[in-house]
Amino acid sequence: MAGDNTNADPADDQGVVSAVHTAAGALDAVQFVLLAVAVLAVTGEYATGTIRATLQWTPARHRVLIAKALVAVAVLAPAGIVLQAGGTAVAAVMLGRWGRLDAGEAVAGALAAGAYLASAGVLMTGVAAVLRSTAATLTSAFVGLAVLPMLLSAGHGPMRRVADALPSTAGRHLMHGDAHPYPPAVALLIVAAWAAAGLAAGITVLHRRDA
Repeated sequence: MAGDNTNADPADDQGVVSAVHTAAGALDAVQFVLLAVAVLAVTGEYATGTIRATLQWTPARHRVLIAKALVAVAVLAPAGIVLQAGGTAVAAVMLGRWGRLDAGEAVAGALAAGAYLASAGVLMTGVAAVLRSTAATLTSAFVGLAVLPMLLSAGHGPMRRVADALPSTAGRHLMHGDAHPYPPAVALLIVAAWAAAGLAAGITVLHRRDA
């Protein structure tokens, strides 16, 4: 979700800051800690060698990875909702008269945070199955979800459009409820598409490579 957000509420430019937007920005700082849960669910088994026993017990390898992805969703979706809702409440108190809090926006932002983190968790489950290494997967997550969007969003034209198509940028637009460059429904489709692609890549590699 890192990167420059040019679609924030106009009220932000008038000295009034959205508590929902502030909480969404804070979620950037903790998302990698949460995503580590999804990563370790896969790479932890490779590190200990228990993946061999797991695949012997469940010969249909795609079921193994799908099950791990579902666990990631079950953990990260509620975590995203709680953290975003709690962060919004704290931000509203801290900002005081300089903050703006709308109940409908807060609920939508919390649900969007849950959807984004769940999708990112599925994506990282697939990436972890491809890379098999905790360090390599978390590094890829940091580069892909934080560094790359930031670099591309600093550019213009095609570079910015590429940045808007990345999962973390779409997640930011989703939580902010932006109408530009695309509505929240499209943002949700983008993060879901990245999740599906990551899981598909992980399943493909898991089938083709020995444990």
